[in-house]
Amino acid sequence: MSKTLPLEGITVLEMGNFVAAPFAGKIMAEFGAEVIKVEEPVSGDPLRSWRIMYGHSSIWWYVQARNKKSITVNLRKTEGQQIIRELIPKVDVVLENFKPGTLEKWGLGYEELKKINPSIIMTRISGYGQTGPYRDKAGFGSVAEAIGGLRYLTGYPDRPPVRVGIAIGDLVAGLYAVIGTLMALRVRQEDKERKGQLIDVALYESVFSLLEGALPEYVLSGVVRERTGSTLPGVAPSNTYECKDGKHVVIGGNSDNIFQRLMKTIGRRDLADHPQYANNQGRAEHAELIDQAIEAWTKQHTLEEVLNALDEASVPAGPIYSIRDIVNDIQYKERGMLLPVKLEDGTECLFPGIVPKLSDTPGQMKWVGPKLGEHNEEVYVRMLGYSHDQLTQLKKEGVI
Repeated sequence: MSKTLPLEGITVLEMGNFVAAPFAGKIMAEFGAEVIKVEEPVSGDPLRSWRIMYGHSSIWWYVQARNKKSITVNLRKTEGQQIIRELIPKVDVVLENFKPGTLEKWGLGYEELKKINPSIIMTRISGYGQTGPYRDKAGFGSVAEAIGGLRYLTGYPDRPPVRVGIAIGDLVAGLYAVIGTLMALRVRQEDKERKGQLIDVALYESVFSLLEGALPEYVLSGVVRERTGSTLPGVAPSNTYECKDGKHVVIGGNSDNIFQRLMKTIGRRDLADHPQYANNQGRAEHAELIDQAIEAWTKQHTLEEVLNALDEASVPAGPIYSIRDIVNDIQYKERGMLLPVKLEDGTECLFPGIVPKLSDTPGQMKWVGPKLGEHNEEVYVRMLGYSHDQLTQLKKEGVI
């Protein structure tokens, strides 16, 4: 007997494009929510044409929109705005990432929607949030990574800041959107009046939240954390080291006990027994010396030899994987992180597995990203009771 997924019975109306809100919608869809994605009638979500294409859609789209239903609505038309109002009593959550004020301009802001459905939960993602002097500025994840403090710390001190190779700002904001939505659903569940609420997620704040102790460090000591390349300031040893075969290994030996085991493994018992290196503070003051000792050892051995020795000593270490390496890794395969999928034309592919793993009610992948407007008839007829003649007329008028 199959068990109910955690979010079954929850309906989400996703009115967002690109990355942040759709990433949040993807996670909720994986765990059972009915996610109805609203797209522009002609072109749909711009993500459909981003990066590498397969057929008429990007490969990224197939992953990002999996398990979702696609309907088309022209939100700039009065008739399209009315369709959304008719859907609001039927849904639990509205998920959006428009520029603040856009939905209000269309009569679809939170104050308007909660009059229609007081139980509605509205999760809003924007560059700078719904309030403050920057609220009206255009915001993108890349800019949020910069103003949120992450770009300043990424790269080497003698070179300009660099970006992480993924849309990390958008993705982190998407995770916060999911967390906030689940909290609001929990509160609503316990509320006798089942009142909804507004969740306000700002991209720059999502990034800023990742900066560990940088803020109080600055306030209390005046230290501005800088770019440090592959090292982790104040934590030693933790770095990337070259091996004999030219490959690189990441080693984390910064726990006191692990440091002891690491030094003994590389034949440096003198460093293991040195009282100055018994704790992280002392090691951090001599991180360069310790790193030199470690790399002197790794350069004498191949990556495989290094990993075998460190695994034997229970020292955290790992290679730097490309996507090719990931596809061939037994841990990824065993954990279901390389999910076999057949596209509509029968082509076999691999999609990222579902995170996190729930023991009793794990998430599922039911279908890949839908065609544009694929679920128009299902949603408009089943949920709103429209006739087929109405659908034909709305399509003719460019509303759907």
